[in-house]
Amino acid sequence: MKPGDPRLRAFTDDHVRSLLGELHERGKKFGLVWPSSSTDKTMDGQVLVCFNTAPLSTLLNLLTLLLDADREHTCDS
Repeated sequence: MKPGDPRLRAFTDDHVRSLLGELHERGKKFGLVWPSSSTDKTMDGQVLVCFNTAPLSTLLNLLTLLLDADREHTCDS
């Protein structure tokens, strides 16, 4: 997903916080920890995630990668 994708405007702060919680949980399984990640501010109608003010698309892309890795890990078991 690209940072300018118009679908990102539909996400609220609560949605993003929920996604961050999922990122933390899924990341632990792979030894990935983002203790300081949080919502930051809204710019041009988009909620930013605090990975050095990364766009929401970065969070969604990370979650997609973790979900794919989890599926591959589960299939290998």
